[in-house]
Amino acid sequence: MTILTPGSLLLGSTQPEELREWYRNALAPEHQGEGPLDLGGFLLVIERRDDVEAKNDEPGRSILNFHVDDFDAAEKQLHAAGVDWLLPVEDRPFGRFGTFADPDGNYLQIIQLKGDA
Repeated sequence: MTILTPGSLLLGSTQPEELREWYRNALAPEHQGEGPLDLGGFLLVIERRDDVEAKNDEPGRSILNFHVDDFDAAEKQLHAAGVDWLLPVEDRPFGRFGTFADPDGNYLQIIQLKGDA
């Protein structure tokens, strides 16, 4: 059986240039040039779509999670980028979680899992 490995995510937007710049500032500040944003080997492609609304009306349906080794450093980077935090950072049984939204209303999380999770 073949295991399918995710390699990229296509994020549709009515304002792709602005959304791409937000993602670059928040998640890949050292990225240069056009094209997909390389997020550690996972590519984020942001394109104009006519079949989506300006704001995601069901943002909890799918949440893009970023697993980090240094939660404090990731949180500091996101604060510097001015992200909209939806909830205060929370310690849960499996690790530490921070939930925020992009300008289109999509939810994202940073997660630092505990060693036994």
